[in-house]
Amino acid sequence: MPSNRQARLARLYAATALACVLACVVPMPAFAQDVGDMATSVPSGSQMLLAADTLVYNNDNQTVTAVGGVQIDYGGNRLVAQRVEYNRNTKRMVASGNVEVVNSDGTKINSEHIDITDDFADGFVNALRVETIDKAYFAAESAERMGGVLTTFHNGVYTACEPCEDKPDKAPTWRVKARKIIWNGEKKTVRFENANFEFFGFPLAYLPAFEIADPTVKRKSGFLIPSIVYKSDLGVGVKIPYYFALSPTYDLTVTGSGYTKQGFLGEAEWRQRFNNGQYSLKIAGIHQQDPDAFLDTTAFPSTAGHNVDSGAAGDPNKFRGMMGTQGQFAINPRWNFGWDVLLQTDKNFSNTYNIDKYNGSVHQSSVYLTGLNGRNYFDLRAMHFEVQEDTPNDNISARSGQQPWVLPSLDYAYIPDVSVAGGQLSLNVNSRVISRDDLDQTYFTPYVPGSGTQRVRGIEGESGRLTAEAEWKRSFVTDGGLVLTPLLALQGDVDYLNASSASLAAINQMATNLGEQDDMRSSFARYMATAGLEMRWPVLFSMASGSSHVIEPMAQVFMRPNEQYVGGLAVPNEDAQSMVFDATTLFERDKFSGYDRVEGGSRANVGFRYSGSYNNGWGTNAIFGQSYQIGGENSFAAPDLVNVGAYSGLDTTKSDYVGLFGINSPNGFAASVSGRFDEQSFEIRRAEVKAAYSGLPVSLSAKYAFIQAQPLYGFTTDRHEVTLGASTHLAENWRVFGTGTYDLQESLLVRDGVGFAYNDSCFTYLMTYSQSRDLNTREVSQTIGFNLSFRTLGDFGSSSSGVDTIQ
Repeated sequence: MPSNRQARLARLYAATALACVLACVVPMPAFAQDVGDMATSVPSGSQMLLAADTLVYNNDNQTVTAVGGVQIDYGGNRLVAQRVEYNRNTKRMVASGNVEVVNSDGTKINSEHIDITDDFADGFVNALRVETIDKAYFAAESAERMGGVLTTFHNGVYTACEPCEDKPDKAPTWRVKARKIIWNGEKKTVRFENANFEFFGFPLAYLPAFEIADPTVKRKSGFLIPSIVYKSDLGVGVKIPYYFALSPTYDLTVTGSGYTKQGFLGEAEWRQRFNNGQYSLKIAGIHQQDPDAFLDTTAFPSTAGHNVDSGAAGDPNKFRGMMGTQGQFAINPRWNFGWDVLLQTDKNFSNTYNIDKYNGSVHQSSVYLTGLNGRNYFDLRAMHFEVQEDTPNDNISARSGQQPWVLPSLDYAYIPDVSVAGGQLSLNVNSRVISRDDLDQTYFTPYVPGSGTQRVRGIEGESGRLTAEAEWKRSFVTDGGLVLTPLLALQGDVDYLNASSASLAAINQMATNLGEQDDMRSSFARYMATAGLEMRWPVLFSMASGSSHVIEPMAQVFMRPNEQYVGGLAVPNEDAQSMVFDATTLFERDKFSGYDRVEGGSRANVGFRYSGSYNNGWGTNAIFGQSYQIGGENSFAAPDLVNVGAYSGLDTTKSDYVGLFGINSPNGFAASVSGRFDEQSFEIRRAEVKAAYSGLPVSLSAKYAFIQAQPLYGFTTDRHEVTLGASTHLAENWRVFGTGTYDLQESLLVRDGVGFAYNDSCFTYLMTYSQSRDLNTREVSQTIGFNLSFRTLGDFGSSSSGVDTIQ
């Protein structure tokens, strides 16, 4: 038996040996910490625990040997081996026999033999296998460490694909094999020499030598993965980005893109991060080789030879560009300040060239200040909308030049934490100031032969409004289960308007056509007071089959005066232009979508809600009802500048019926049908049918939408549209999908696309082809996209597929 002194020495040597092992095997690519980091990763005061079948101290040879089931735990790290021997003379430690080291961060290192000096500088590892915490895998026949800086892996393999449990010898989806993998701890680089990239076990590419940043380095200058894209008016494009890691807090990415039809596009993005926020600045520009590719002279012959946003005919050096900036900063835990601003030479540059962060069909530029504290919310922002579309500026349907500047818009909501008179009080304030340079006036086919009906969607000039609203409500439950909720609300508005002569002329023409009074005012004030009562009687009953159902008859009554200035054209309508009356809005107190219109007159909403659940996992839900104008003037029957209430279903004393019914199942099937039906003939005015199934091997979706013609609201014909989508799994990880949207009224396939995809834990492949057609010009736009994504290595391909993918 060894002496107590020998045992203490053994434990000391064992602790040193474990530190040596960890220092040797941890500093490797993709999971490395340097030696200094490892030395400090063990908490101070940690105790070393050693367990072994036999512990032998040889004083003559100055060795300590642990044999049989050796396990050493130290500071959250663990070493397991069949034999560990430390030599004090040579200062080397050898662990052998199913050696496994589990680092404190979860990294696992397996080997049959580890030999290292106790100063961590030199060592040798045999038959090395590594599994990192993020499921990256390394293996090598041997590895050696020299000078405490350079680690060389001989005949190494790297992959981010998990090994197959059933077939551990099966080749992963992809892997990189290299004669040498050299990690430089000083330069923070990993170099592969004589490397082969294998895909599904087959060599795909031979790379004599290439170098990447040490994966422990999150930011390092160098080329990023290139991408490729195709658009019919741009041609084939290849993007090659270069990343400059200038400091830990700011960087720069420069991207060059070459398009076969339009030439070279340059991009640069600067990003900087601070303790309380960050911002970015992006610029891009191109001298187009073929601006005429964007012109449709058959649809708009008058534009030939004129300067339009997408390029000028006969001008091969047409310059297009943009500058965009985004940022957000936390003033304190409650308040944030930020911005998102886009400036470009024309209305459609960023969308045409798919400039990241600015490529949406509608981009909202804004500067904002927001605050959030409990249930209190504050939002102040200035806004401008860029409608990125292909139509030239002189076309009547162009919208970009008619978008206003909102300077500013304010929303404030406050709900006290304590009840008021036993109920809940909520306060809302909204304000907006709008300035528009061009009259937003839309003409369409007359709804009465010979009349020139028009809608004035936006006033040329300035307008402003300040609205304050308070609402109180409290619920009572009777002994019979009837839920009574009285409600009181008060809203007040102050408005002003400075309209141009063109705006006043358009309003006067509209008033003449509608037989109304031209009463546009420069300033006014109005109010709306509401007293309401909601009654609900939920009834629960169960069936013998085990299903349960809740039927809830429901009625609301709102008493209020008429909407002020209703029946004339005195109030501009900027934020309440959308009017959809359906089952989801049946029980709303004010069914207008914004503050510029206020629902007036007394009204009753009557209907029921239903939900059911079944033992087999199926569920059902439904809403059905009708609304009644029971006193005063009907706001939805009174025209405004956009005729927002026309054909809404609420413009008669008895509204149209609205309903919704939906079902869902545990096997992935769900469907719903909703509609609006004429209050006399029950004719369908609006309908939507949706169904979807998600499962293996097939996923399906279908949607049909119908909206009856609304001439006064700007739509002179019925609208029918069908959208279908499908996805099928050909085999494990492989699938084919496709989508299509068909306009039944125009007999036109608006959008269609197909795609092919592969997906597993470490690799994704996506290939798509899509087409879109303009409803007016019937012009076809084609897009081809593909993407290859290798986990931990990067992506290659286009940034978007252009096809909605059904999983």
